[in-house]
Amino acid sequence: MILTGWIPFLEPMNWLQGLWYVLLVPLAFGIAASYKAMRIVDMRNYWRQVGMMTGQIVVVIAALAVGLILFVTFVLPRT
Repeated sequence: MILTGWIPFLEPMNWLQGLWYVLLVPLAFGIAASYKAMRIVDMRNYWRQVGMMTGQIVVVIAALAVGLILFVTFVLPRT
């Protein structure tokens, strides 16, 4: 695939799909840092709250991924 004619939504870059879990942590950190920067009143606990929210996001998305894998593997073949 030549990148000069790459159309993002019509031709996705499939080489990153197997590594989604590696990109999950920076994505969650960016979301948590941005959200907490706008919402927190006292900045003394900023990094602790960003870390906690990052962990929550990662755990929930990983649990959803496992749940969907189990659903597709065991429930859908029976229908």
